[in-house]
Amino acid sequence: MGLRCLSLDPGTDTPASQIAPSVVGRLDDAERVAEVLRSCGRVTLENEFIPADAIREACRLAGVGEERIIPGVNALAIIQDKLLQRQAYARAGVPTPKAVAMDDDPVGKIGFPMVLKARFGGYDGKGTRYARTPEELEAHRPLWEKGGWLAEEFVPFRRELAVMVFIGPQGSGCFPTVETVQENHVCDLVYPCDADGTAVALAAVEAVGGQGLFGVELFETADGRILVNEMAPRPHNTGHYTLDWGGVSQFDQHVRLVAGLPLGEATGRPVCMANLLGQPGADDFRRGVSAALADSAARVHWYGKVEAKAGRKMGHLNVAGELPTEELVARAREARARFYAAWTAAR
Repeated sequence: MGLRCLSLDPGTDTPASQIAPSVVGRLDDAERVAEVLRSCGRVTLENEFIPADAIREACRLAGVGEERIIPGVNALAIIQDKLLQRQAYARAGVPTPKAVAMDDDPVGKIGFPMVLKARFGGYDGKGTRYARTPEELEAHRPLWEKGGWLAEEFVPFRRELAVMVFIGPQGSGCFPTVETVQENHVCDLVYPCDADGTAVALAAVEAVGGQGLFGVELFETADGRILVNEMAPRPHNTGHYTLDWGGVSQFDQHVRLVAGLPLGEATGRPVCMANLLGQPGADDFRRGVSAALADSAARVHWYGKVEAKAGRKMGHLNVAGELPTEELVARAREARARFYAAWTAAR
């Protein structure tokens, strides 16, 4: 779009710094955030872990208003605290699991089984534990007894869904509902589904007063109810399929929201997305790319991260086409298997 971009990151060789100028600094350093605010007309986030208080202080230091920040500092503060997030949904009547602070009688108000979560931080299963009995709850005491944890009801969901929501002065709407498959608490596959969680997802974003692009993760129960699990105020792993579906992508829509440009229509062809994770013994990723592209419907997106730690999200691939979902999934799995085999093959 011809926009000039600047990033802030504690690393010196990052995906963003490979294509645009970058400021090196901690994400919680208000002065470094202020440096970006002084240089940029609009500022947005790659993750939701930059403390809202640091952003508020950065706005003060830079002498700019908080409206320069998308998704909004108040919304960010709510999302960063998983208990405040749950409470905001409940107040707005958005279906979500019941949650209480650990010092607020979780056994009496939630009961067993329960899910224990760190209120701040945590993703891909980090900061989450399960307590099915009083003994398991007690075993986790070293984690939660110092504070900063919540307990919420366990949801026996049938499957997990996700919706990308966009909302701003230009209008609001949703990308289609997709089904997500998790492996070891990390998103493995994303593909089209027959459920519709858009109304619940949009209501969840409105409940926190969000502006911008949001990835909303949902539970679907056996009786068809849809509940909000959690949200991220940014482009999200579950929206990567839109890069190859032929319509406006989540990234394109995100930039339009941030820059105040007209929004694109969120429609496209079916896609299955498969994450590419770091593998033991991984070598030159280009061999993997070549192997995956043997399927003419496959597209590989590599992020340019310096270190391919085992289990780290290094990229993803999409298989797109007017095909049955089962075939899209099978071909995505096959393309990924070829990628991994070639990437880790000894020379």
